[in-house]
Amino acid sequence: MGKSLFQKVWEAHTVGSLADGRTQLFIGTHLIHEVTSPQAFGMLRDLGLKVKYPKRTFATVDHIVPTINQDAPQDPLASDMMEALQQNCDEFGVTYFDLKSGKQGIVHVVGPEQGITQPGTTIACGDSHTATHGAFGAIAFGIGTTQVRDVLATQTMALAPVKVRRIEVNGELQPGVYAKDVILHIIRQLGAKGGIGYAYEYAGDVFDRMSMEERMTVCNMSIEGGARCGYVNPDAKTLAYLKGRPYVDMNDFDATAERWLSFASDADAHYDDIVKIDAADIEPTVTWGISPDHGISISENIPDPAHAKSNEQKATIEEALSYMKLEAGMPIDGVKIDVAFIGSCTNGRLSDFREVAKYIKGHKVADGVQAIVVPGSQIVAHQGKGLDKIFSEAGFEWRGAGCSMCLAMNPDKLVGDQICASSSNRNFKGRQGSPTGRTVLMSPVMVAAAAIKGHVTDARKLFTIDSQAVAS
Repeated sequence: MGKSLFQKVWEAHTVGSLADGRTQLFIGTHLIHEVTSPQAFGMLRDLGLKVKYPKRTFATVDHIVPTINQDAPQDPLASDMMEALQQNCDEFGVTYFDLKSGKQGIVHVVGPEQGITQPGTTIACGDSHTATHGAFGAIAFGIGTTQVRDVLATQTMALAPVKVRRIEVNGELQPGVYAKDVILHIIRQLGAKGGIGYAYEYAGDVFDRMSMEERMTVCNMSIEGGARCGYVNPDAKTLAYLKGRPYVDMNDFDATAERWLSFASDADAHYDDIVKIDAADIEPTVTWGISPDHGISISENIPDPAHAKSNEQKATIEEALSYMKLEAGMPIDGVKIDVAFIGSCTNGRLSDFREVAKYIKGHKVADGVQAIVVPGSQIVAHQGKGLDKIFSEAGFEWRGAGCSMCLAMNPDKLVGDQICASSSNRNFKGRQGSPTGRTVLMSPVMVAAAAIKGHVTDARKLFTIDSQAVAS
């Protein structure tokens, strides 16, 4: 019997087995940022340890960095964190993409665009959305601060093995349906806890056709479905994306490419579970509640707790409706918004902005709506020259690179109970900076449509989308 990519990568990086059943796994690449690393470096100093393999660790600032006036004096906490990261990288010999480098950005955007993210590797980062890198055929997962310490000190960490679920999406996506809709649909079907104990392998016609940036969007939100990680098998698109990137060894690229492709799952690989989804069933999907699995299509109505299948589900719906200040049974289409946010490690890449720019020319952001666009990296911002003008003319604010309003550990925050149409990944209570702020997740094009109409709306009708969607 053949092996899945997960099994191949896991076995290739196994250092040993522990008595409790966990595996001591070698971590090929370690990504760090300013929020979860200071304490880890402090622990190293307390123990008198050095970074084991500093060339395998890469740092950037993203979570707490502001997206406007980045050269001005920062909030004291932000300044302290950024200074600590600079000092730690200097002391321990870690590569650091800072604000002056021209390469700074969200860690999950920087890794791929630099070619640091590569197939067949293990990648860890003190951030839950590290699964993004699985788009390249890597096993990538988020870790806590003590595990960051462990990886810095030993380049290994102890992990319990997980099962593998293959999720096949076949057929043709409807026009105006994007990668973000695909993953929101999957999470809706399987649940926010459905992936616990699993790695997700995304496969089928739809993922084969997706660009690398679309695959990153899907893998990014694997954690929102409870999975430990998510990945797509490497293929010709993977090779084309990586070829010539700064951290890709080009001395014998053909041999490297052959090795990368060898990690792809075998045709007769064993899976613990297989889920099949018809692409035709997926519509533009938005969330209505306080969990990423609270998703419905734009044509549906908000759930009614009276129709819940269990008392637990009834209580969950009631809690979500109360927090979101929405009525049971009302259409999601038409829900008024105050803020529109396009960005994050889910949808802050060049193709996201190009896709939106195709449709917003001639339109204006509605009165009373603040609409901001935040590139995922300085390189994305540079490559987006010209797009910034299109967005600005339509009434969007074009900002500097950073995590921004995804988690609001920076000045970009909701105020009071503002409701935000967001291309980010989480709609938890208070996620976007206000303890009463409300988030509705959707694709970047749907966010743009909501910004222009002033309420959640079907982008297909506003923009007359009549051709197959090609971006995430």
